Amino acid sequence: MPLTESLWRSTRSFFPLFQRQLELANARTVCVVGASDGKFVLPLARSGYRVTAIDRDQPALEGDLPNPGLRQRLAAEELTDRVDIITGDVLDLVDSQAHDGIWTSCSWHYSINHRRPLKDFTNALQSLCSAGGLLGAEYMMPVEPRHEQIEHYLDEEEIRAYFPGWEAIWETYTPAFDEAPHPGQPSWHRHRMGLFIGRRQNESRPRPTAY
Repeated sequence: MPLTESLWRSTRSFFPLFQRQLELANARTVCVVGASDGKFVLPLARSGYRVTAIDRDQPALEGDLPNPGLRQRLAAEELTDRVDIITGDVLDLVDSQAHDGIWTSCSWHYSINHRRPLKDFTNALQSLCSAGGLLGAEYMMPVEPRHEQIEHYLDEEEIRAYFPGWEAIWETYTPAFDEAPHPGQPSWHRHRMGLFIGRRQNESRPRPTAY
């Protein structure tokens, strides 16, 4: 049993599908982009993976009383040695280590990431992945008219254009659903989610776009 629980514990996720693909691929290293307080980091570390956790939200990583952050949760379960934490923006990382697997959950739709084109974000994710490695990305789809004007909310099949040369393993979408309050959303709200799990086929990693 986990000694602490993530503030995101009740949010829906396709993550178990990605975990299964990591097992089938005999992956050893995984990078979680948008690690927050460790909803996905801790299960990976418990399973024996070497994990890199990236997030720019320092309170989520370090703790915001009374809520434990990622470091405290890792320490409570004696998993600190299995996880490397990077406090920063994935868009600013250059020449980072390649990993067998990359996971991100609904990270690029946050308004703070709208300042850069979505292609910059997806290129940054690809730059973290080794040739033959896996990437799992679940993302928000449009459910309101305003979302249709924002490229970071992708509709069906649109994600394929951002991952050319990748073998699609899973691609699926939910209908619109109501979700309970969670950090950043203090009341019940409506979501629609997509999932892309792909395997990188090309050898050269794209470099993040410099500004």
